[in-house]
Amino acid sequence: MQWTSAKRGVSGRRSDNALSEAPARPKSSRSSLRAGSQPGLGAQPISNPPLGGEPDLSGLRPTSAGSGNRAPAGSGNRAPAGSDRPATPAGRPVARKPGPFRVDDPGVSTARDDPGFRSLNGLDNAVDPQAGRIVSRWLGRFTMESGEVLPDLVVAYRHDGAPIGEGRQILVVHALTGSADAAGDWWAPLIGPGQILDTEKYGVLCANLLGSRYGTSGPTSRNPATGKPYGRAFPLVTIRDQARAQWRLLDALGIGKLALSVGGSLGGMVALEVALERPGEITRVVPIAAPARIGQLAVGWDHIQLEMIDRLGADGLDLARELAMTTYRSEIDFEQRFAGRIEPDGSPSVVSYLRHQGRKLLERFDEETYKSLVRAMDTHDIGRGRGGEVAALQKLAAYGTQLTGVGIEGDILYGTNQVQALVDTAKEAGMDAAYREILSTKGHDAFLVEWDQLQTILAEALK
Repeated sequence: MQWTSAKRGVSGRRSDNALSEAPARPKSSRSSLRAGSQPGLGAQPISNPPLGGEPDLSGLRPTSAGSGNRAPAGSGNRAPAGSDRPATPAGRPVARKPGPFRVDDPGVSTARDDPGFRSLNGLDNAVDPQAGRIVSRWLGRFTMESGEVLPDLVVAYRHDGAPIGEGRQILVVHALTGSADAAGDWWAPLIGPGQILDTEKYGVLCANLLGSRYGTSGPTSRNPATGKPYGRAFPLVTIRDQARAQWRLLDALGIGKLALSVGGSLGGMVALEVALERPGEITRVVPIAAPARIGQLAVGWDHIQLEMIDRLGADGLDLARELAMTTYRSEIDFEQRFAGRIEPDGSPSVVSYLRHQGRKLLERFDEETYKSLVRAMDTHDIGRGRGGEVAALQKLAAYGTQLTGVGIEGDILYGTNQVQALVDTAKEAGMDAAYREILSTKGHDAFLVEWDQLQTILAEALK
């Protein structure tokens, strides 16, 4: 059995960690959806909100072993940083496929020439022609938590359903290598007319994370100082930077309050920080397979992946993805699917599967973007600079924000004990908090396949 890419339409292509051979549940056909428009958003950059104090970023910058600013050993055959066609250590070019949900990042832009920016003056009741599409929007200067400044923040997003200002709004946050296309791709069975995130009742927004490559500013974006892609020069991104970039977009769209902020894995970390950034603006936060702070075993796995990429370039990204896939599954899942199965060339089927997953990511992703997002995960700690986790969550409790922490049976990456600890801390802080668990043999990736259980959890969260 050779592993090949699933044959699906463009809107159905799976992203991030999703099982390539597991088809999504069929969805009802979508009617033409609208996203509301807000008046008064002239073609002006939006001022950057204050960070709220001097952040302590000690320990967040890459160490010399994983630094993006040094030339890794054995890198003589690699293409220049930021190149669209990097070479492996053996000098083999890697063809990058843009993917069906990549949005060209205008990089350096003005409100006038940015194709994603629209002046909405006088159009407060207009139908948004970009509803249900991924578009990019220029959002002005953006100061990172480290103090470095992006002259031009561009964020790609998709909004479906109830117009802004006319219905409750929901924020869905993608995981490590995902895109803004939650409604058309990786959470398609949950979003749409009649689905649990019903676009006839709610507006559903998903934005590509800061530091990614699917339309939002990241290492593949053009550096205005050089006219070339940032590559390794892209500033260090933290989870809080990613959350603040989400709010920058929400402000631009005129979304002041959210009924729900939800995401899995990295998306769950960002969903938590979105709530903590503005405690009074979120009704409920649902982090799935995400802890209050990253666990040290996960940091260790991240370190190995970063070292692979630093030392081996594109080949290292291939291997890093193969390693990561072993943490996205469970022992039971691997045994059930691969035990005793051998390929025609004599190799174990599990090896063929992992090689396929590595090659598949290599076609659509790049080394520096992967490193940027992994390093962001390593900064996750809701208590950092806030007096600890309890003190941080007390701010949410003061505004009545509710929390549902969702663990996954057999998750070896962010185990159920870590999610349960988050919920216990939230209760200690005075929050209305509940723990729910997805029962699955799929391990960490269950938040991308266990649709029935996710529907039950989200239905409860939206009551």
